[in-house]
Amino acid sequence: MAQVQYYGTGRRKSSVARVRLIPGEGRIIINDRKIEEYIPFEALREVVKQPLVVTETTNSYDVLVNVKGGGYTGQAGAIRHGIARALLEVDPENRPGLKRAGLLTRDSRMKERKKYGLKGARRAPQFSKR
Repeated sequence: MAQVQYYGTGRRKSSVARVRLIPGEGRIIINDRKIEEYIPFEALREVVKQPLVVTETTNSYDVLVNVKGGGYTGQAGAIRHGIARALLEVDPENRPGLKRAGLLTRDSRMKERKKYGLKGARRAPQFSKR
């Protein structure tokens, strides 16, 4: 018989994470590597686990993630968003807790584009009177 799976897509900056939750014992696999190998910083690993802690399902599901784009922080945020969305599919009763913790809101902040006539998004060429 097919195993139950729950899906969620998370995004942050230029990172996109496709998350699958499978009933299991709490392993987190990101791009076929353990979370400890993939994310070198403990603080970011805590960010990834936040939705599971809020819903008290830390050891209930194995988390399988495919993530691309961006850096460590953006990817960790995208994974967190994807896990939160997948947990909504698991049980709609999780919504109030996840919403209160701010885990369902897509962080829309993006890099500002460079403008013509400037050296960066806002940095102007150096000014000289003479």
